[in-house]
Amino acid sequence: MHIPVLLKEVVAVLDPKPKEVFIDATFGDGGHSTEILKKILPGGKLLAIDWDKDAAERAKKSVNFQKPEITIVNENYASLLEIVKKIKFPKADGLIVDLGFSTGQLESGRGFSFLKNEPLDMRFSKDNELTAAEVINGFTEKDLADIFFEYGEERFSRRIAKEIFKERKKKRILTTLELAEIIKHSVPQNYERKRIHPATRVFQALRIYVNSELENLKTLLAGMESILNSGGRVAIISFHSLEDRIVKNYFKELEKEDKAKILTKKPIIASEEEVRNNPKSRSAKLRAIILK
Repeated sequence: MHIPVLLKEVVAVLDPKPKEVFIDATFGDGGHSTEILKKILPGGKLLAIDWDKDAAERAKKSVNFQKPEITIVNENYASLLEIVKKIKFPKADGLIVDLGFSTGQLESGRGFSFLKNEPLDMRFSKDNELTAAEVINGFTEKDLADIFFEYGEERFSRRIAKEIFKERKKKRILTTLELAEIIKHSVPQNYERKRIHPATRVFQALRIYVNSELENLKTLLAGMESILNSGGRVAIISFHSLEDRIVKNYFKELEKEDKAKILTKKPIIASEEEVRNNPKSRSAKLRAIILK
C-alpha cells in the first residue's frame, strides 16, 4: 500500500478550501490528491498529472477519482504549461509536486530497486527511448563516472565506472542485481559505514539521468507563475540534495524579486513517527511558497 509522504504538512501549507482549483503534477497513487479533494469539494477542480501511463490508467479506473471535478492527464509535468493551455484548465490556487516515486513504480518491474532482479529500464514512461541498460552498456567510462558523480554525488564514481566498463566487455549488464553486485565489489567494504546500500547513489543517478528529472524540474518551476493565481500556494517534496537545492534557490529568487513569500524558512521533514511508519519519508524535504 502506498503511503503519501508528509501528508498533513502538505495539506497545512497548501490550505485547500472549497471551490478552489488545484494541480497535482505528480499524481502517483493519488494520496495527496485524495486529501486535497476533501477540502476543495464541493465546487473545486483538480488536475491530476502523471508521466507513468500505468499510474494514470489506475487513477482513471479508480472509483475515488471518477468524478467530473477531476481531470487526469498522462503527461510529463515539464509540459504543465502546455497541458493547461490545451485543456483550457483555469488558473490554479495550489500546486503539489512530489518528486519521489510511488509504490506502483517500485513494483512495476522496471528496475527501480536494486533489491529485486529486474531488467535495467528505469523509465517513468515508455515514450522515453533511453533505458538504464543503454546507458550502462553504451556510454564511455568517463561519461558513466560523470553521471554517477553529478546526479548521485557518488565519491567512488570513477572506481565504479571502471569496474562496469571491465565487466561489460565480458557480457552486457542487463539486470539490476548484476549491476548492484558490480557496484558492491567496486567500493570499500565499509561503504558509507553501511548506512546505505552501495548501489543507492548509482541507481539514483541513473534514474535521474534516464528521465531528465532535474531538467524537467527546472522547466516546471519556470512555468509555475503562469499557471497560478495571485495567492497561489506551491508545495514541493524532494528526496535528495540536488532537487532540494534547485527548489530552494528558485524559491529564494522569487522572494528576492518580491514575486512570492517563502512559507517554509527551513524545509519541513518527516516526524520520527512518520519515519517509523514509512521509512522512505526519512529523506523527504518539503518547501512551500505563496505567490504575490
